[in-house]
Amino acid sequence: MNLTIISGIEVSKKIKEEIAAQVKLNIAKGMKTPHLAAVLVGDDGASKTYVNAKVKACEAVGFKSTLVKLDENTTEEKLLEEIKKLNNDTDLDGFIVQLPLPKHINEQKVTQAISPLKDVDGFHPESLGKMLLDLPSFLPATPMGIIEMLKHYNIPTEGKHCVVIGRSHIVGSPMSVLMARNSYPGNCTVTLTHSRTKNLQEITLQADILIVAIGKPEFVTANMVKDGATVIDVGIHRIEDATKKNGFRLIGDVKFDEVAPKCAFISPVPGGVGPMTIASLLKNTLLASIHK
Repeated sequence: MNLTIISGIEVSKKIKEEIAAQVKLNIAKGMKTPHLAAVLVGDDGASKTYVNAKVKACEAVGFKSTLVKLDENTTEEKLLEEIKKLNNDTDLDGFIVQLPLPKHINEQKVTQAISPLKDVDGFHPESLGKMLLDLPSFLPATPMGIIEMLKHYNIPTEGKHCVVIGRSHIVGSPMSVLMARNSYPGNCTVTLTHSRTKNLQEITLQADILIVAIGKPEFVTANMVKDGATVIDVGIHRIEDATKKNGFRLIGDVKFDEVAPKCAFISPVPGGVGPMTIASLLKNTLLASIHK
C-alpha cells in the first residue's frame, strides 16, 4: 500500500499563489487592497508566533495587515470597544481576535461582538448558522483548510465513514457538519466522538477518514486505525527536547511514526493542518474584500 503524506505546506503555497495572483488582478482593475487585522491580548508565546505568521502571510500575498496589541490586563470593556472600532473601519475587510484570551475576558462575548461581515475566522454564530444551512459564509479556518487538503489530494469521501475525535466549536463540530454535506469533499457518514465516548477504539477502527482534534499528545495509536485509512492530525503540542536547537519539538494528537505505515494518507505535525489554517484565513479575507 502506498502512503501519501498530506503536505499542508505544499497546498497552502498553491492557495497563497492563487490569492496573490487574484489580488494583483483586482488591484489592476481598481479594486482595493485586502486588509486584515489581528488583535493580540497579552503575551502568550504560541499566540504571538501564530499572529506573526499571519502578518507575514498577509505581506506575502499583497494584503495590508494591522496588528492591534493589547496589554494582558486589558478589560473586557476595552477589548469590546476596540472590536467596535474595527467593525466600523471601512478600510478593514476582516479581523481576528487571537484565542485564547486572558481568563477575565469572556470569549463568547468577544466572538459575538465581531461583525459577521468581517468574521474571517468563521466563529460568529451567524457564520456557523449559515454553514449548517449550507449557505455561503466564512467557514472556520481550520476545518476549511482540511477540506482544501482533501480536495487537493483527491481523497475519496463519498459514502465513507468519517470519524471525528473532539467536539470543539473551532474544529470538531464544524468538521462533522462539513464532512456530512451534500458536496465534495463530503457525503460521508459521520461519527462525532469525544471524551465521554465509550468504546472509542471500536469506532475509530471503522473510520475510512479519521480527523483527530482532541488536544492530547500522541493520543491516537496504531491499534486505533484500520489499514488504508486517511488520518488528519489537527493537534499541535510543544514537547521539550534537549537535542533540538530551540529546546523543543512539535508533535500532534497522532503517534505519527506508529500510525503512518497503516495509512493511505496522513497529515504530519508540523507541516500538515497548521499552514492551511492561515491559507484559509487569507482566502476568507479576499472574499470579504470582494463582497463588500
